Amino acid sequence: MNWVKKRKLPTIKAIQYNSCSCIKLEDLWKALHNSFNLAQNHQIDTHLLEELPDKKVMSWTSFSKAELTNAINRCNNSSTLEPDKLF
Repeated sequence: MNWVKKRKLPTIKAIQYNSCSCIKLEDLWKALHNSFNLAQNHQIDTHLLEELPDKKVMSWTSFSKAELTNAINRCNNSSTLEPDKLF
């Protein structure tokens, strides 16, 4: 079976922070943590949002709780990398 053989991973570019590659998980965590802390108290300019065109509002088709539950249950057998069950 071809799909279970070892594969060569594609070349990727490492995340850079302060001109250093974040190769280790602790370096990546430090970069993300510091970036968040730098941005946390910065003011943002919301006027940028005013330039976006308005989109037509669409209405939802009504559905019952039973229809939603049935749709979710059909998805529960799908495999994912995380826990599979939605409820």
